[in-house]
Amino acid sequence: MGSIDIGRVGIWTWILDQVPSPQAAEYTAEAEELGYGAIWYPEAVSRDPFVKAALLLGGTSSIKVATGIANIYARDPMTTANAQRTIEEAFPGRFLLGLGVSHAHMVRDIRRHDYSRPLSYMREYLVRMGEAPFIAHGPTDLPEVVLAALGPKMLQLSAEETAGAHPYFVPPEHTAIAREVMGPDAALYPEQMAVLDTDATAARALAREAMSRYLQMPNYTNNLKRLGFEQSDIDGGPGGGPSDRLVDAIVVWGTPEQVSARVREHFDASADHVCLQVLAGSIDATVEGWRILAPHLLD
Repeated sequence: MGSIDIGRVGIWTWILDQVPSPQAAEYTAEAEELGYGAIWYPEAVSRDPFVKAALLLGGTSSIKVATGIANIYARDPMTTANAQRTIEEAFPGRFLLGLGVSHAHMVRDIRRHDYSRPLSYMREYLVRMGEAPFIAHGPTDLPEVVLAALGPKMLQLSAEETAGAHPYFVPPEHTAIAREVMGPDAALYPEQMAVLDTDATAARALAREAMSRYLQMPNYTNNLKRLGFEQSDIDGGPGGGPSDRLVDAIVVWGTPEQVSARVREHFDASADHVCLQVLAGSIDATVEGWRILAPHLLD
């Protein structure tokens, strides 16, 4: 388990980049008031994740802020290490750095970097982060890091060289596999998508919309095939999208009790923390989902 206490359940969300920064801080403060242990957000082509962390931490008092994930191709290892140290000095124990290799199209096509050896690059990147000099006031030791990890090699690296892993777009079956690969001591923080709707047609339609971007990315589809899903599950469903079987494995839908039951499945598979991503038709509906689920997920 990592040294940063992020509680049992956190929120994973895209919405903080879709509103003005003061409103993003208000949503984070509300998540804190509701009792969620952490708020997770990605890095793609939007706000800088370190600047955003400082803004969110400055507007709250106890919730942890975590990147899920910061792209290692976006900045060199010294820049990443010292941005992390800067936030740690200002907000001790409240920032968890999740790092990842992102995806080929994001790195090669958008950032114009080489994506030929992502695992080796991550291994070298972590070494260089640990060696980065820092002469400002603040922590000498590098604060805690977790890795976006799906396959066995990245999971092993996360357990050996960092605090643990943050798998994304995975069912509880992957959580059990990850625990077996990583051993009992590494932190394991999977993400879980959820739709609060008991209408199967509507819930699965919303789930398919959210899943569509990820099913274009080999990192995710390869992982699904390792878990036993077929190509027909990926693109043989309604409209050429995912099958009902795959939708129901990746996205839990239904009542708050059903969502809570899926979260418990991750814990039964030895997760330490679950990052819940509420899927909804609007930002307001997403935040309302946080409110509805809090009494069912948080002690």
